[in-house]
Amino acid sequence: MPYFSSIQKKPLVQVMLMLFLLGFIKVANAQEFAACREQFYRGSTPELEKTALKRASYPLCFNGFAVLYSGVSYTPLWSAEYLTPQRLKQAKTLNRKNDFHEEERVPDRYRSHLSDYARSGYDRGHMSPNGDMATRAQQHDSFSLANMVPQSPKNNQEVWRNLEEATRALVSKQQKPAYVITGPAFLSGELKQVGRVLVPTHVYKVVYFPDLGIASAYFAPNNESGEVNVVSVQELEETVGINLVPEMPASIKAKRIMLPLNAQQAGKSIQSWGSGTSTGHTKSSDDAGTSHDGYSNHGSTGHSNSHKNSEHSWISAIIDMIKQQLLDLLASLLRGKG
Repeated sequence: MPYFSSIQKKPLVQVMLMLFLLGFIKVANAQEFAACREQFYRGSTPELEKTALKRASYPLCFNGFAVLYSGVSYTPLWSAEYLTPQRLKQAKTLNRKNDFHEEERVPDRYRSHLSDYARSGYDRGHMSPNGDMATRAQQHDSFSLANMVPQSPKNNQEVWRNLEEATRALVSKQQKPAYVITGPAFLSGELKQVGRVLVPTHVYKVVYFPDLGIASAYFAPNNESGEVNVVSVQELEETVGINLVPEMPASIKAKRIMLPLNAQQAGKSIQSWGSGTSTGHTKSSDDAGTSHDGYSNHGSTGHSNSHKNSEHSWISAIIDMIKQQLLDLLASLLRGKG
């Protein structure tokens, strides 16, 4: 029985222990993730529509935000946060303290390492940014590599920083909370890598104000062009293959509203909402200006009104992840590499 010869080299107890520990890690992460339900509109997490995206994925709850991390891309697939005016006011009192670190809750074989980014030419780009963080614990968590993607320097330091500041300005000026989902998109057939980490072709950010019944998304190529697109949530979801806000009404997803490209444009965008303007725009970061206030985005205080269908979807996703991890381990053992 050659297929089982490699397993016979390992004591049965060792094999069973490995399977148990792997399952335990996944269940522990899933139980912990439940504490982050407030980061999602009505407690409903994004739904992956492409089966390939589900493989080796890890739901991770952080202080102030939540992430679905991928052991295939070695990046988050999305990072979610609930921004309130109170949280952002507190975030302004914290100075930035860099604390980039590897995420130990992810098994080493699927974990992105600091060495992956070293001398790569790419920035370690926050998805849920440091500037949204209202406490030191939130700030520390935001520097986990599970919340990072390789971003081109101009995209990260200019384009994305402006959009993060613009998002905070919208929340603060209106004194209304917003749900924000940020993540990478991998759209071309041949992707670049830094170490083991895939370099996204684009990055996106959904901004949803449920009290106002409006939403739209930023979508930008991950390069030095400085280009930014404002698209409807529906258009973005069709592009990336993820139902990012399952409980958002379809009519809101389909409508594109004007979003500011920097904090200074926030007031004008808000005025356009009142007049019913729904046109988006494509511009460069040079058009938007490069004024920065030195903050990014993180924090947490929200509410959770989960529905049965989102609860079922969330549990099913966790079960699928556990099953896939067990199958991966068994396949590795059968090949004699366990």
